[in-house]
Amino acid sequence: MQREKATTAAVTFWDEMHAARAAAHDPPPNARLTETATDLPPGEALDLGCGDGGDALWLAGQGWRVTAVDISAVAVERLTALARARGLDDRVTADRHDLGAAFPRGDFDLVCVHYLHTPFDLDRAAVLCSAAHALRPGGRLLVVDHGSTAPWSWDQDPDVRYPSPREVVEDIGLDAATWAVERADAPRRTATGPGGRTAEVTDHVLLIRRTAATSTPREDRNP
Repeated sequence: MQREKATTAAVTFWDEMHAARAAAHDPPPNARLTETATDLPPGEALDLGCGDGGDALWLAGQGWRVTAVDISAVAVERLTALARARGLDDRVTADRHDLGAAFPRGDFDLVCVHYLHTPFDLDRAAVLCSAAHALRPGGRLLVVDHGSTAPWSWDQDPDVRYPSPREVVEDIGLDAATWAVERADAPRRTATGPGGRTAEVTDHVLLIRRTAATSTPREDRNP
């Protein structure tokens, strides 16, 4: 019952966040995704917390088959409509999914996790560990977190602390014999927010590649 209440609160919060702004007609992909995935061979991708859908649509346009999940039904419905309008509905499957309850089924060549921050309880380490286990050998997990607070962010807590990419790696606790860290840094960029407002922000970027298979049962990997 407590889990159901928490899920209801989170769904309501994120549905209202998305509904409060007009639907994006051409959502851009995240810069860290395009610089990472442009030269990768297309395969099966999983987009966790798909939001407006810019990443999923860009990947589909590059030839990937994408499973995109978000806790917000508003976000999922909007992405589904955009994919259909672009003729990409055969490459994009958008589903409402609570990552705090279970992890999506499937094996993937790329899992992207952009700005998976929430004011509600979520065991991020468990989610990211499940994401790493969902990779096929040779597949990559791209985790991009906030390293600074943008002026338009929903979270303006002046005391918030963003863990470094290396701290995230340690928190996940992956076996170095099976997963290799290919990138862990904190680049800065100029971001554009609502109304065209710009600001310099820091991204915490973590890229992990699965180098070998394991025998861990999928059921044991749900957060």
